[in-house]
Amino acid sequence: MRDRIERLKHNLGQTIVGKTDAIQLTLVALLSGGHVLLEDVPGVGKTLLAKSLARSIAGQFHRIQCTPDLLPTDITGTNIWNPRTGEFEFMAGPVFANILLTDEINRATPRTQSALLEVMEETQVTVDGVSRVVPRPFFVIATQNPVEYQGTFPLPEAQMDRFLLSLTLGYPTESEELQMLQRLSQNITTDDLQPCLDLKDILDLQHLCTQVKVDTSLQQYILALVRQTRDHEDITLGASPRGAISLHRAAQALAFLNGRDYVIPDDIKFLATSVLAHRLITAGGKRSRIVVEQLLQSVPIE
Repeated sequence: MRDRIERLKHNLGQTIVGKTDAIQLTLVALLSGGHVLLEDVPGVGKTLLAKSLARSIAGQFHRIQCTPDLLPTDITGTNIWNPRTGEFEFMAGPVFANILLTDEINRATPRTQSALLEVMEETQVTVDGVSRVVPRPFFVIATQNPVEYQGTFPLPEAQMDRFLLSLTLGYPTESEELQMLQRLSQNITTDDLQPCLDLKDILDLQHLCTQVKVDTSLQQYILALVRQTRDHEDITLGASPRGAISLHRAAQALAFLNGRDYVIPDDIKFLATSVLAHRLITAGGKRSRIVVEQLLQSVPIE
């Protein structure tokens, strides 16, 4: 199984230049059974990352381009009358996929954004009182532009808390951007990628990640970080218990990806900012990522 994980990383590296940390964090979220919020400017490879991942695991990929006129049923699906049978038939929406890319999620209205709350937490949607389970694994990659706020609807705290982690791809370095231009002649697309894992493999890996040992002292360290966000003078809303659970699960997945069956402090420190920062509301214009980094320096490991 270890060689397949390396092949998965290699597969993603064929279409995505650099961004090693971003790829690793995305895989952490996938193997943790969580979801990812990509906050980045257009054109840095967010869609490419989602499509490459879906292709690599032989999963079904759907993309939703969020706009203010998008309706909840455009995401979940709806019942349509069939005059031949004289019955309503359910037409599944794009949420019935393994990898769901929700592009510019903050351009959808709060009513439509809320259509994702149930499925992200419980992997099911309820339409007209009937609950339907989506395929497993189910992985949401949502994007939003951090500098474009005109015509957008900020995600509420309850929705932000549903994402296991938040990250940015960022602009490539000069050498990476040159490599991107040089690769144009090779014309490698996501369609050229060969699946190196199947959906059952992903479910098996998710189960194996839950078996990774987390020492009691490290669990106490996770709790200390999370509880400090609730008492910090620069934070008006701290991380919820879901934040602690998410950091615990993410640390297990990262340790597994790095070939260990136990978590070390560096796993937690590497993940803390990505897992906790988007769950916080800060005071006085403080950047939440900076506040979490300060906590990492001040909270000791017992």
